[in-house]
Amino acid sequence: MRRMPGAVRVLACLLGLWLLAPFVAGLLRLGDADWSGVDRTALARAAGVSVASASLATLLIGLFGIPLGYVLARGRGWWTAWLGGVVQLPLALPPLAGGVLLLFLLGYGGPLGALGLSEHFAGIVAAEMFVASPFLIIAARSAFAAIDPALEDVAATLGHRPGTIFRRVSLPLAWRPILAGLVLAWLRAFGEFGATVMLAYHPYSLPVFTYVAFGEAGLPSMLPVLAPTLVLAALAMAVGHWLARPVARGAVPRTGPLPPLIDRAVAEAPPRHLMLALRRDLPGFTLDVRLDSRARRIAILGPSGSGKSMTLRAIAGLEERAGAQVRLDGRDLSPLPPEQRAVAYVPQGYALPPHLTVARQVRFAVDCVPDRAAAWMAALGLEDLAGRYPDALSPGQRQRVALARAFARRNVDLVLLDEPFSALDAPLRARLRREVLAVLRGMQVLTVLVTHDPAEALAMAEDVVLLDGGRVIRAGSAAAVFARPGSELAARLLGAEAIGDGVVRPDGRIDVGQGVALQVRHPDGERADLPPPGARVRWSARPYQIRPAEEGAYPARILWRGPIQDGQRPMRLLLGDAELEILADPSCMAEGACRVDIDPACLQVWPVA
Repeated sequence: MRRMPGAVRVLACLLGLWLLAPFVAGLLRLGDADWSGVDRTALARAAGVSVASASLATLLIGLFGIPLGYVLARGRGWWTAWLGGVVQLPLALPPLAGGVLLLFLLGYGGPLGALGLSEHFAGIVAAEMFVASPFLIIAARSAFAAIDPALEDVAATLGHRPGTIFRRVSLPLAWRPILAGLVLAWLRAFGEFGATVMLAYHPYSLPVFTYVAFGEAGLPSMLPVLAPTLVLAALAMAVGHWLARPVARGAVPRTGPLPPLIDRAVAEAPPRHLMLALRRDLPGFTLDVRLDSRARRIAILGPSGSGKSMTLRAIAGLEERAGAQVRLDGRDLSPLPPEQRAVAYVPQGYALPPHLTVARQVRFAVDCVPDRAAAWMAALGLEDLAGRYPDALSPGQRQRVALARAFARRNVDLVLLDEPFSALDAPLRARLRREVLAVLRGMQVLTVLVTHDPAEALAMAEDVVLLDGGRVIRAGSAAAVFARPGSELAARLLGAEAIGDGVVRPDGRIDVGQGVALQVRHPDGERADLPPPGARVRWSARPYQIRPAEEGAYPARILWRGPIQDGQRPMRLLLGDAELEILADPSCMAEGACRVDIDPACLQVWPVA
C-alpha cells in the first residue's frame, strides 16, 4: 500500500468508525431482542415486496437511465445542462416531499390518477424509481463521459453505425461504473420509506413494515425486523462487488523482431485528386483550410494547436459542426457519414477499445476481410499476441494493431494517419515508416499524414501542407515546399535551424557576406526560382547538411566544438556573416579556418518579410 498522509488516514478512520458504530450498538443489544413477538409471515411478505419492487424498479431504471446517462454525457447545449439538473432534483428533496409530489401526479385527482397506482405494488415501484434513478443516471453519465471519444470516432470510420457503436464500444467500456450505479439504485430503492409511505402505504414494503412494527412493539422488536434488511443489503453489495472485480490481463510481452510487411517491390499506385474546403469557427480559433492536390500521399505539418488533427477529423466526417467540403476524384464525400466514407483512420493514441483482444481489434471493421486481417497480423508480428488486450501491449505493438485494423478493410479510399509513429522509439519508427510507405505505394488509396517531423513528411509524402493558426501558409510538392518555404515561419516548421541573411546576385547565387556566395539549385536539378537580383532573402540548411571538408566549396571558420553526442559533434561556425549551429563528424578539424560544402539542392530560400 502506498504511504498516505497521517491526517488523511485519521480523518478517514474517524468517519469509518462513525459509520460502523450503529451496527456495533445494535449487536450489543442482541440480548434485548424480542424474537418471539415478530409476525414472521408478515415480515417475509414485506421483505418479498421490497425485493420484488426494488428489482423491478432497478430494471426499469437501467432500461431508461443508461440511455439518459449517455445522452447527458454526449449532448451539448443548454438543454443538456437543464436536463442534468432535473435528474438530480430527487436527491435534493426530502423523501416525504418527493412522495407528496408523486401524489400530486399519481394520486386520486392527479393527472395520472386514473392509472390506480396509489396503494398498489406498482405505486411502490413508481416511488422507488423516482428516488433511486439519480444514482444510476449519474454513474452512467460519468462512465460514458470518461470514455475516450476517439474510440467511438474510429468505430464510426470502420463502418459501424451509432447504435452499433453504443452496443459494441460505449456500453462495454462503461459497464463497471454502470453496475455500481445499478447496485446503489437497488439499495436505495430497497430501503426507500418516505416516498413509498406517502404514495403506497399498502402493501407493506420492508421499510414501512419496520415503521409499523416499531410503533406497535417498540425498540425490542427492531432487531428481528432489521435482520433481513441487513442480510439482503449485504448480499446485494457482495454480488455487485463480485461482478465488478478486475480481470487479470497478463504481463506486457517483450517486443520480438518485426517481420517485413512486404516481400517484393510493388508498383506505385496512380495519383488521386483531393479537394478540400474546410471551415469551423470556435472561440478564439477558426479552421479555414482549402486544398487542391493531385498526389498519392499528403503530409500536414504545423505547430500544436494549428488545426492538423481537426483537419484530419473533418476529412473523416467526424467534425459535425465543420463546414466541410471533401471531394475525392470528383466524388463528393461531404454528405456522407463517417461509416460510409471508406476511411482507414489511425488517430493519436491508436484508439484501441480496451475490452477487445488484438484479434478482435484487427477484425473490428464492418467490411474486414478475414484473410487480409490474418495476413496483416502475420506481417506485423501480432499472431502471438492475438489473445492480448491493449493494456498488455507495448506502444509499438499497439501502433501495429491500429495499422493492421486500418489496412484489413475491404474497401478503403482514404488512409488518415494522425502522428502514427510518435510513440515509437527511433529504430522502430524508422523501420515501420519505411515498411508502411512501401505498402501504401501499392494501394489504390490517398494517404493524408499528420506529423510534427519534417523528415517524416519529406520521406513519406509527395505533397506537403503547412498549417498555422488554422490556415494554410504553404502547400505544394514536398520538394518545392522544402526548397522554397515562402516565410521564416514555414521554414522553421520544416526544421530549419541554421539561418542566415543574403542578397540575390545576378548570377543566381546568394551573397551571404565576407565574399561568400552560395550556389542554389532547385531539387529537380534546374536553376532555382529566386527573387530578382538585389532582393534580400533569408536562407537555411539543416545542421547536418553543412559539412566541413578540406576541399569544401566555401571558406568558413569554426568558432566552437562541443562534446560528442550520439555519434556527432555539435559545432558553431561562421559562414559569411552568419553564425550557424551544425552537426559534424566527431573527427572534424579543430577550431579556426576551414572549408565547408553545402549541397545546392538542400538550401532553403525565402524573401525577407
